[in-house]
Amino acid sequence: MSTTTRYRIGLAANRAHQDAPNSALVQLLQGSRARIEALQPELVVVGRTLDAIGHLGLLPNYPHIERFPYGRQGGLMKLVSRVVDSDPARKLDAIIYLIDPVDPSSTFPEAVALKRQCVIHGKPFLSTMAGAREWFELEAIANGAAPDPKLDPCFNLSNEGIALIAHDSMKSRMLALAERHFDVLDSFAFRCATGTTGGLLNELAMKIKGEAGRNWVKPFLSGPLGGDAQIAELILEHQCRRVLFLEDPHVARQHEADIQLLERAARTVTDYASCMSDEKWGDRWLGLIKQRQVG
Repeated sequence: MSTTTRYRIGLAANRAHQDAPNSALVQLLQGSRARIEALQPELVVVGRTLDAIGHLGLLPNYPHIERFPYGRQGGLMKLVSRVVDSDPARKLDAIIYLIDPVDPSSTFPEAVALKRQCVIHGKPFLSTMAGAREWFELEAIANGAAPDPKLDPCFNLSNEGIALIAHDSMKSRMLALAERHFDVLDSFAFRCATGTTGGLLNELAMKIKGEAGRNWVKPFLSGPLGGDAQIAELILEHQCRRVLFLEDPHVARQHEADIQLLERAARTVTDYASCMSDEKWGDRWLGLIKQRQVG
């Protein structure tokens, strides 16, 4: 298949997601091999992750790989720089960073900055195997590939749940996003949200659907009062696969621990759940999943 888009993707994985024969890195690269071959992305891979790819025989003879240093030698720091770079030959279009929630390196400043700059610059930050595999699937379809039938169950939205969360300064953008993609969000079996965001989304649904939209979203508590934890439990129980969380990276967040808990839950079930943290990718994702949905 020919493609008009050549992506450059930063790739790293915590140690626990590298070494085992059934690790998240192995599952991702084996499961997405056909998509990688179709898209032919440039992979910018941090040292130890690339060592694991070679040792495990993943991506044999793949020609588009650039090696970055080990993390302790600045590999993640260089990924941050490439996220913000404006040079088309250097900039990264997305980051895949398979995070083990109990690995302390995922809380190092360079790891936190990597996600923050992806949010600021509107680039996907894919920290779970399920999220990264979905990204490869959707982008391949956008470039003309046929759907992978093995992934059909994930895209039967009538059986799927989604959480919609937005910081105060992002609530108007969440409403605009939901209105623009109302039909695909309406296809989900279950929608939930924290506090005020849930109430606003139900008001929007009533404008569109009338009385039938009154309980379109199940509102939980606000984030600072525990709503993030309530949604985290749904993720851990495999009742909510996807989280669209419009974050404001420019303000101090008093309930940062709650936000991290939600992301940690998704990373705990890395082969099931995914989090999207910025408006640009969320908008594209909703458009692409509409094309891919089953049923």
